[in-house]
Amino acid sequence: MVLLGVGILLFYAVLGLYLVYAERKICARMQNRMGPNRVGPGGIFQTIADLIKLLLKELIYIRNADSLLFNIAPFIVIVASIMAIGAIPFAKGLQAVDLNIGVLYILAISSMGVIGILIAGWASNSKYSVIGAMRSGAQVISYELSVGLALLGIITFAGSMQFSEIIASQEDGWWIFKGHIPAMIAFVIYLIAGTAETNLGVNVYSKQLDPLRGDSLGKELVRWR
Repeated sequence: MVLLGVGILLFYAVLGLYLVYAERKICARMQNRMGPNRVGPGGIFQTIADLIKLLLKELIYIRNADSLLFNIAPFIVIVASIMAIGAIPFAKGLQAVDLNIGVLYILAISSMGVIGILIAGWASNSKYSVIGAMRSGAQVISYELSVGLALLGIITFAGSMQFSEIIASQEDGWWIFKGHIPAMIAFVIYLIAGTAETNLGVNVYSKQLDPLRGDSLGKELVRWR
């Protein structure tokens, strides 16, 4: 179990590094830009260089902040995402645990990240942080509801919340095609809501307006990211 946990942590770290790189290259392509192209072949090591830069930044503490909540808030978000990724199947048998309520587990654990956002805003001891955290948390919750409702359609089609059974039910075709119009609508809703919840694409405003976000206000990037 220890080796399994270490494996999940390493996979999470490496996956995060290169998904950020892929996001930056894809967004650059969509916006007619070059994207990362300096560090390594095609800029493949740019995210690692950014990580080193963040690690070298000075840690700054806010006066009168709740130090315990201030420091624990980023870990709540990270732990929630690591716990969720352990139940996601990447291939047959390639998952840490195959729960019979896998979809419910993912939705429940991933929603815990909102708690970290709200705690971060509250602990900063600033009214702007609280308002920003409430705003960012409300955005995440609103899109999580849409994602959950979209997944209900696939659960109904497959007759199970277990990922292995949902995958097995698509051996003769994906539900997006077999489910016809309801499945296609659910897919579009899931795609839009999932993109918005992760602050990608046109929904990056909560990242750009730091004074209004709250969860990242007053926190240096190495701690929060």
